[in-house]
Amino acid sequence: MFIGIDHGTSAMRFAGGNGEFKISREAAKEFVIADLARICPLDDIEGIAVCYSMGDNFSKITRIGKLANRGLVSREGAGKHIGGGTRVYDEVAASGIPAIVIPGLHRGSPTDPRFKVYSHQTSPEKIGIAYEICETLGEDAIISDVSSNTVSLLVTRGKLVGAFDACIFAPGTHHGALDVDAIRRIDAGECTANEAFQHAGVNFSLPEEERLPAVALFAAMECAALRLLNPRAPIALAGSLAPKIAREVESLLGCPVAVYDEWCASRGLFKIARDVFLGKDTILGLDTDL
Repeated sequence: MFIGIDHGTSAMRFAGGNGEFKISREAAKEFVIADLARICPLDDIEGIAVCYSMGDNFSKITRIGKLANRGLVSREGAGKHIGGGTRVYDEVAASGIPAIVIPGLHRGSPTDPRFKVYSHQTSPEKIGIAYEICETLGEDAIISDVSSNTVSLLVTRGKLVGAFDACIFAPGTHHGALDVDAIRRIDAGECTANEAFQHAGVNFSLPEEERLPAVALFAAMECAALRLLNPRAPIALAGSLAPKIAREVESLLGCPVAVYDEWCASRGLFKIARDVFLGKDTILGLDTDL
């Protein structure tokens, strides 16, 4: 049995072939490895794939014991720091169960060099989403994960080409790019850049009736931008907002859109664990280091 662990914005999700469960990131501060028995007996676990924060200090899918600082350049940066993800990572690392850590996409990743104008493209759990979606859609896909933040990726011929991170382009409900007003507030000392990022989503900038249409528009724009590099790639939405905006995104893009639920990342991650521990040496163009 293999298990995938999704370090999401609001929750930690755990999936395996026999089931799945989720806990809030706050509740994850009390996680113990025995909690995985909710999926299967611990003795039956052959391998785990785990994500942690931005995953920006390594570029290969790596055995957990080989990483320093949990695979991060620094804990400082965009995002909310709670402690649940740290607890889960450390419990897995100390358990003795074989485990791999999934990297994010960044300047050290084997993506299209043009995307490296920005230091960071996507966090690790989106790799799980891409793997799950490509299992059903094939080796070409444009994927937009839409929830608290919006991140879109392109896969061509089975390899990750690049991605737009949450702080670059499309907003989610809570997070988004820093606009002129945000920059002014930061310069005036009214908030930090990270605080501005966490309040740049549509929930803070638009009336309620305008929020979902705006998220749909910007997600569709990211997908349309990625279509420049692969015009025939099918398009998929994942994340908690996916079913709510799918029809509008289809209308904007003029094509069908596949919809995946909140378990897409953890399911893809457990399949990455399965395939890596059974001998696969590349995942979506990312090498392994066991």
